[in-house]
Amino acid sequence: MRRDGVVKPNFVPRRQSAPYRQWGHDLDPASVQQLQNACSLPIAVRGALMPDAHLGYGLPIGGVLATRNAVIPYAVGVDIACRVKMTVLDLPVSVLDEDKDDRFTRAIQTETRFGMGASFRRPRSHTVMDENWELTDLTVGLRDTAWRQLGSSGSGNHFVEFGHLDLNDETLGLDAGRYTALLSHSGSRGAGATIAGHYSKLAMRRHPELPRTLRHLAWLDLDSADGQEYWHSMELMGKYAAANHACIHRHLTENLGAEVLLDLENHHNFAWKETHDGEDVIVHRKGATPAGKGVLGIIPGSMASPTYVVRGTGNEDSLRSAAHGAGRVMSRTRARKTLDWRDARAQLATEGVTLISAGLDEVPAVYKNIHEVMSAQSDLVEPIAQFHPRIVKMAPAGEPPED
Repeated sequence: MRRDGVVKPNFVPRRQSAPYRQWGHDLDPASVQQLQNACSLPIAVRGALMPDAHLGYGLPIGGVLATRNAVIPYAVGVDIACRVKMTVLDLPVSVLDEDKDDRFTRAIQTETRFGMGASFRRPRSHTVMDENWELTDLTVGLRDTAWRQLGSSGSGNHFVEFGHLDLNDETLGLDAGRYTALLSHSGSRGAGATIAGHYSKLAMRRHPELPRTLRHLAWLDLDSADGQEYWHSMELMGKYAAANHACIHRHLTENLGAEVLLDLENHHNFAWKETHDGEDVIVHRKGATPAGKGVLGIIPGSMASPTYVVRGTGNEDSLRSAAHGAGRVMSRTRARKTLDWRDARAQLATEGVTLISAGLDEVPAVYKNIHEVMSAQSDLVEPIAQFHPRIVKMAPAGEPPED
């Protein structure tokens, strides 16, 4: 009983934890425990843990959870609908090596913005601003800020890169070979973070029975008004995140006078209505990539290692999911205390990478070996191309992370 005399309901977990599988070796025990906690929820159906797994709020990064008629805001993530997009350009592959005038660096500096409050004085144009932003009082109030931030990249692990794409598969409509490509990673910016925070707190108020270890796994029933509000707001943020990338890629491509040969992209930090084991469920992929049969995905490494373009195998054991990146091996605080820029710059020089800006907590040493991550999920995705970064920009040091 509470001090105010109100009886707090008891938490009743599943009689038997929902089943789950994990991929990869030597996964962080804390992230494994987080998935196990999620599988104890009465709404849980099944889970999976990807080889890039590390600690998150509620559900671990790299965590996949299927639930019954409920959505967990923190299992979607703070950066709702975070996304990766790649554009293959018609520019000769030699242009990055011969960039004596720094035209690619200047294009990134001119056409993008990085940082938590990053925005444009003259907002970018995109039809996403014609969507229904009057879904809730919250989305109405976020529209103007979202418009100013449209086409920006935020902080944390978000980036814009130029590099070489080595394609060994001709089913994408391009001949096998090497191409110049643009790659970006960012999400729904301040609007998405505000929506995530609001509905996460609301879900926790709706479920006071949850013990402290499960508070960040509080859910909203999809039959409720709150659940419907969050769901439609999440879908709007999905469209907004896609528009962010569309603006970044359109303006950079126009700045360089290039033509687009191919576009590829995919969400993570999202929830989908899917059918698994004959049941309609809600699949949360927090830092996990959809990997249905034949579905294309992009799995970044670090600023000094390749990004993989993949085709999903549709493995049901992983709820048709795969890793969304290399995954961190250390916290941001530890990185800033223990790593050295001299070592990072030496590695970047060896790999032929020009770094415009980034924090020490995003250098290559903070990430797992992407090749080992890919090897651990060979039954989930088939690699069809590798992107090698050459020019990289992230938020400068000191910016709070949005991921």
